Amino acid sequence: MSELKEKWQQKTEDYGFKVKIPSDLLSTFDEHNPNDPLTKQFIPSIDESKGDGLIDPLQEHDIIHGGIIQKYKHRVLITTTGACAIHCRYCFRRHFPYEGNSILKHLDQLIQYLSDHPDINEVILSGGDPLMLKNHHLKKIFDALQSLKTINIVRFHTRIPTVLPKRIDYAFKQLIKEYNQWHWVIVTHVNHANELNDQNKLAIDTLKSLGITMLNQSVLLKDINDTVDTLQTLSLKLFNHGILPYYLHQFDPVKGAMHFEVPMSKGRHLIKELQTVLPGYLVPKYVQEQPGQPNKTIL
Repeated sequence: MSELKEKWQQKTEDYGFKVKIPSDLLSTFDEHNPNDPLTKQFIPSIDESKGDGLIDPLQEHDIIHGGIIQKYKHRVLITTTGACAIHCRYCFRRHFPYEGNSILKHLDQLIQYLSDHPDINEVILSGGDPLMLKNHHLKKIFDALQSLKTINIVRFHTRIPTVLPKRIDYAFKQLIKEYNQWHWVIVTHVNHANELNDQNKLAIDTLKSLGITMLNQSVLLKDINDTVDTLQTLSLKLFNHGILPYYLHQFDPVKGAMHFEVPMSKGRHLIKELQTVLPGYLVPKYVQEQPGQPNKTIL
């Protein structure tokens, strides 16, 4: 692992998007396999130098105000931080204007917004990755939300439980226990079964012991998870970890990552085939987020 780590530490070309990988996860990469699904997801490719794709594929840059994004009724997404434990090369927010859009700087604005929109009952903590925040920063957000009686669901969108499982420690467990008035949901982001191991299963078990609903969203990625066998194995292994497959996203056409795109026709075929080999509760919904639409589009 040390040789592989040194190799990528010395790599200078990141195409404007810094390489960031936790050491423990890096040790699971197969450096001798050019088709290793982890290497393909997290190590830069010369394909990133191509100019096709969009800077803002979901048209979020103009609708975010002080870290608040509301696309759908009854729930609001907040960007807690621009930091992640790992940088996915296909990230749809790799060009996102995080500066000035951390909710920690705008908590009063958030509470006012939620007070003015009492129909909102769910807050989605996103980023970046919300679990990159220290516990005392999370507590500051939770304390602010606690003043509102209309909020009953708090959801994390995070990769931390699987890429940096040691973050799910005793202190975090105790923090969550302080706020038992909410239903907690964690949506992990796992694209390939190789991302799941004994260490992150322990972290998932800890979260489930708190009564947290565990779901997963994947992105359909060319030459990484675009086969029936790969997706079937992923769903089964997620379930073994105590996580239900939730969404399989059509790739968002972000600039610098178009080499990951899989045609929708193939995605539809994969889902149809998955339905023949998996029980319904293990078949994720194949969806696309289309800017300006009131919900995700099921493909």
